[in-house]
Amino acid sequence: MAMELGGRRVLVVEDDGTIAASIAARLRAEGFTVDVAHDGPAAVEAEAAAEPDLVVLDVMLPGFDGLEVCRRIQGRRPVPVLMLTARADETDMLVGLGVGADDYLTKPFSMRVLTARVHALLRRVERSSSVAGTRIVLGDLEIDVDQRRVARAGVAAQLTPIEFDLLVHFARRPRAVQPRERLLSEVWDWDVHGTSAGTRAVDSHIKALRRKLGADLIRTVHGVGYALEAGS
Repeated sequence: MAMELGGRRVLVVEDDGTIAASIAARLRAEGFTVDVAHDGPAAVEAEAAAEPDLVVLDVMLPGFDGLEVCRRIQGRRPVPVLMLTARADETDMLVGLGVGADDYLTKPFSMRVLTARVHALLRRVERSSSVAGTRIVLGDLEIDVDQRRVARAGVAAQLTPIEFDLLVHFARRPRAVQPRERLLSEVWDWDVHGTSAGTRAVDSHIKALRRKLGADLIRTVHGVGYALEAGS
């Protein structure tokens, strides 16, 4: 299933054959087992069959686009998604993060940056798995870290992998103000600080948590960052 003898399994979804082959070759050189799909329907089928540990997903695809692919695979099971977009458009990025992508890269990108982002996403998953067995209760917010389930006031919410890890990070430090730079470093595992791209990624996921769990869940501390208010 997800783990292979040669390393973790990655699904690359890219309709440009040259780009897909280049990404697959670089990831295989890094020790990953790689599957490739070239359109939306094939991507959904490949993800269901292989259950990869991570998906590298282009936005522009034949059949249906990468946003719809992301919606469908996240609806089936949570899996880290690195979205690729051809335009440095903030709207595209926010929509991608909104449908469940964990991170994004704008084309053209270097293979070194792509592999660094892939490793960072997988390190985050491994780090969150290492604290399995923990249950956190803060007021009406309940988090089962082992089962990766969340409920507020008894109502379950479906979170993407990065949303869940971000919530757990806040829940371990209730009411403590978390600067965006710290969130990028400790949750995303990015070696990037103060960039507009990173700031927009954090803000987008905070909006998603508020939408799914309540607008009063996380307080904005202007000019600094955010703090979890549940249980206060």
